[in-house]
Amino acid sequence: MILEMKVPSPGESITEVEIAEWLVQDGDYVEKDQAIAEVDSDKATLELPAEASGIITLKAEEGDAVEVGQVVCLIDTSAAKPEGSSEEPKAEVKTEAPKAIVEAPKAEAKTYATGTASPAAKKILAEKGIEANSVSGSGKDGRVTKDDAVNAVPSMGTPTGGNRGATHHKMSMLRRKVAERLVEAKNTTAMLTTFNEVNMTPIFELRKQYKEEFKAKHGVGLGFMSFFSLAVVRALKMYPAVNSMIDGKQMLSYDFVDISIAVSGPKGLMVPVIRNAENLTFRGVEAEVKRLALRARDGNITVDEMTGGTFTITNGGVFGSMLSTPIINPPQSGILGMHNIIERPIAVNGNVEIHPMMYVALSYDHRIIDGKESVGFLVAVKEALESPEELLMDGNLKKALEL
Repeated sequence: MILEMKVPSPGESITEVEIAEWLVQDGDYVEKDQAIAEVDSDKATLELPAEASGIITLKAEEGDAVEVGQVVCLIDTSAAKPEGSSEEPKAEVKTEAPKAIVEAPKAEAKTYATGTASPAAKKILAEKGIEANSVSGSGKDGRVTKDDAVNAVPSMGTPTGGNRGATHHKMSMLRRKVAERLVEAKNTTAMLTTFNEVNMTPIFELRKQYKEEFKAKHGVGLGFMSFFSLAVVRALKMYPAVNSMIDGKQMLSYDFVDISIAVSGPKGLMVPVIRNAENLTFRGVEAEVKRLALRARDGNITVDEMTGGTFTITNGGVFGSMLSTPIINPPQSGILGMHNIIERPIAVNGNVEIHPMMYVALSYDHRIIDGKESVGFLVAVKEALESPEELLMDGNLKKALEL
């Protein structure tokens, strides 16, 4: 019996995928549920398992874009599993036809009067910073004349003899979709960015004092993401317009907070979602961030885990970024950008002190978020991060960290 394997739907609204890599060869015997291919959708890379055991015949090539429901391979389920052989398969020896050697035509030698130039020509060339022996002269025996010097143009670049090759690489479907969404965000939103800075000293001190105890009890580290996520939850409750999006001619506001976390995966940028972050503790946020980051890194993230989200946090600081204007993740209306932490001198109570400082940026859709709300939101995030015990832990640090 010949079984036709069709591309399953990886998620709602996805109509096309790309064959990223075949994990088997044409004519191989495959077992049921064996991963036979990796396919890229516009949201994630997924494995395609064999629906039955048998001999496989491939009907699509790597890099092909195939529609959901299209046949990509055939499996002959009546074929017997080949018996193992002790003989080593012989390596295929490929012979290539000898390439014809084509000699480039020799350039016609140019005649110069040993790079000489008239005194007037030398003066003009010197003013231009041009060597006389680099100019082809029109005078007798190639002598550089005054007219040659006047018409000579300085070289815009000197060939170095180094490699000047270029290579075309096909963009993955995921990368292409990210590109489309970024352009869409720039073209369809009234995006503005506001900035502030955060003194990270209170968080540094908390982490220094409790991170080992926190990790020993919960099995996850006490990182910055839990502080930022809970600060965002608090600020979104204070400024609900930032937790909204445009739906046609209406403004759709949410009474829950699903935070998209921008992470860099092997296939490019991914944004897994922390669901109902308003109900999570520090331990809950850190555990979920770790779980999603590992799944994204290993290529196991699902479409459902990246669908939705009401607000996004992106951390360019892990790559060394000091300041940026993050692009909104449509149809969301706001994104918070974290950056690297650098010790800087600041004024504290009239004195100059050195503290670990971070610039933060909020990009927002001005169509539904006013300047007052955007600035107020970012100030609320700053306040919570600079007074975490009071504003994020209700004054009970041990209880908040579940220690």
